[in-house]
Amino acid sequence: MTNPPAPKTPGTIYLLGAGPGDPGLLTLKGKQLLETADCVIYDALVSPPILAMINPTAEKIHAGKRKGQHSLKQEDTTQLLIQKAHQHQHIVRLKGGDPFIFGRGGEELQDLTQAGIPVQIIPGITSGIAAPAYAGIPLTHRNYSSSVTFVTGHESSEKYRPAINWTAIAQSAETIVIYMGIHNLPHILPQLQSAGLPPTTPIALIRWGTTPDQTQLIGTLSTILHQIESTGFTAPAIVVIGTIVNFPQDLKALGNQPQSFS
Repeated sequence: MTNPPAPKTPGTIYLLGAGPGDPGLLTLKGKQLLETADCVIYDALVSPPILAMINPTAEKIHAGKRKGQHSLKQEDTTQLLIQKAHQHQHIVRLKGGDPFIFGRGGEELQDLTQAGIPVQIIPGITSGIAAPAYAGIPLTHRNYSSSVTFVTGHESSEKYRPAINWTAIAQSAETIVIYMGIHNLPHILPQLQSAGLPPTTPIALIRWGTTPDQTQLIGTLSTILHQIESTGFTAPAIVVIGTIVNFPQDLKALGNQPQSFS
């Protein structure tokens, strides 16, 4: 009587940060993994030039999430990753920005590890750093800001964490960077002002940072909501709040300018 075949060892899942959009900001290791992957499960905000780097024979699955639009729920994405790990040897979970900065990569790492799936992490440049840099706004500067806080502005009805303490943030950070905060700015800004931030505090909204479509909207806490309404400014965008937004305009002109993807 022959013994049954030994169970196949599951493949490795690489949690890969695609960066903020500019394909030139993808890491060399990330590019190599995309070119040799057997399967790539990618998010909505990954730019087309980065998707074009994927091995043409690889299985490609869109699992993106945008406000109000979900190709797959998070738990379904995790189950899909586990399934593909038993079908392929090299699976890339391609996430916009960095997997661990408001990308739910930590949750996926935890679930995959508990399921016995090998995981490797490849960091990416997060949009909260890259978008302001391309707009010529240094998040720290000895004369403007010596502290910066990164926070999500997305308050999900199903979240399990405590509500964000905007009062503490307003009173402790000289520069505030908000991810996914455009839709909730009407609720966030009054809390920041109630905590002591003057209505004249500068604020910058940077949409599609590092891509050819990057645009900025500059105002103050008291004017920005009217500016958003009058211009039709929409997500996805990074919000930067603090005096650093007023970094000299002549120096901002020296900052990186997004180039056309080629």
